[in-house]
Amino acid sequence: MDIDDTTAQAHPFARLDPATVLDALDRVGLHADGRLLALNSYENRVYRAGLDEGAPVVVKFYRPERWSDAAILEEHAFVAELVEQEVPAVPALTIDGRTLHGHAGFRFAVFPSRGGRAPELDRPEVLEWIGRFIGRIHAVGAARAYTQRPVLDPQTFGRAPFDYLRNHGFVPPELLPAWTSVVEQALDGVARCYERAGELPLLRLHGDCHGGNVLWTPDGPHFVDFDDSRMGPAVQDLWMLLSGERQEMVRQMGDVLAGYEDFCEFHPRQLYLVEALRTLRLIHYAAWLAMRWDDPAFPAAFPWFNTQRYWQDRILELREQVALMDEPPLWPV
Repeated sequence: MDIDDTTAQAHPFARLDPATVLDALDRVGLHADGRLLALNSYENRVYRAGLDEGAPVVVKFYRPERWSDAAILEEHAFVAELVEQEVPAVPALTIDGRTLHGHAGFRFAVFPSRGGRAPELDRPEVLEWIGRFIGRIHAVGAARAYTQRPVLDPQTFGRAPFDYLRNHGFVPPELLPAWTSVVEQALDGVARCYERAGELPLLRLHGDCHGGNVLWTPDGPHFVDFDDSRMGPAVQDLWMLLSGERQEMVRQMGDVLAGYEDFCEFHPRQLYLVEALRTLRLIHYAAWLAMRWDDPAFPAAFPWFNTQRYWQDRILELREQVALMDEPPLWPV
């Protein structure tokens, strides 16, 4: 499914040019000096802007119709809670009593610009430190529940994305039967994992807790981009830090939990969900690309999506996940 120039121009983000970004900052009393750098973000549009006075800021323009105002403000409030508890996170700036602003039909927020480098996730002491950090986030996240944001579960990250892809013609007809069959098998495997795990507490998560969203400084790590924050099991914020062969991941999980449990209780039955959550992320990611395909940034950035080879690889990938979900969980030794 391709998009033509008319569709590209019709997308709301096509109207978001540098002048609009600078005007938005002026609207909230922040006068840019002309330095504007687009940062690596596809879900939203994010820019680093230099100011006439003071340190640079980051301005995020939210994707229209993704979150309600209330859901965005709920995320802002969570990050503010973290900062109040001295957890190193990057909150939206309060300007004229508000963190969410509007201009030219867009909603936006302004953040301090914070630097850092990628964490060295192959080092046990780094994983333990990040584990302590996530434990502190979850201790705050468990204090109350989101009311405006969804839960990460097999319906929202599995069945709903599956139905979208199946009903919108993205999968080539000749591959649709094989893809449908393997997704059904995968969702059955996810259901079995959830049955083994049993009922678990849900809490407010970062939601997209991979190494790219962790910035490391001499004072330690801080997380950025809570845009995907939602309710879910704690292990969702742990498993994306793991990589390599099974024994490596067992060791890594042990390192993470060594720090995590200094601040927050971990229910070991959650380890049954690691491969289930990985499976759900794979299904959800394909649907995320499909739902954004009318955004001209997506065909340019992901040209391999929706090719014959792409769907063949997804079928093989999910077949591997079906087998992995029946393996024992990653119990740390």
